[in-house]
Amino acid sequence: MTPSQFFKNLADDTRLKIMLLAYVEKEICVCELTNALELSQPKISRHLAQLKNFGLLNGKRMGKWVFYSLANDLPDWQKNTIAQCYQQNKAYIDNEQQKLSLLGNRPERQQQCC
Repeated sequence: MTPSQFFKNLADDTRLKIMLLAYVEKEICVCELTNALELSQPKISRHLAQLKNFGLLNGKRMGKWVFYSLANDLPDWQKNTIAQCYQQNKAYIDNEQQKLSLLGNRPERQQQCC
């Protein structure tokens, strides 16, 4: 992936928030994202598919759920960019993190939203 493709993927507000939430949460499922971002499942899935197709996210199936995390093979500069974006802009996803915290921790979180 070129730097241009990387930044084009992150230029979308929803995709950037997905990446930052995946960074903070370490892994996150579609139902958690629909709750946190207040978007429909098809819209979230479309964004996840794009991020996966470009190699930014990994998906891991656990039962009927798929958990997404940052791709293991991201180059260091991409990992550092995501980390610095979060560190310098925590307020950008405060609202979404608060919504996730209202769901509790796993496995209780899954029981509420999945």
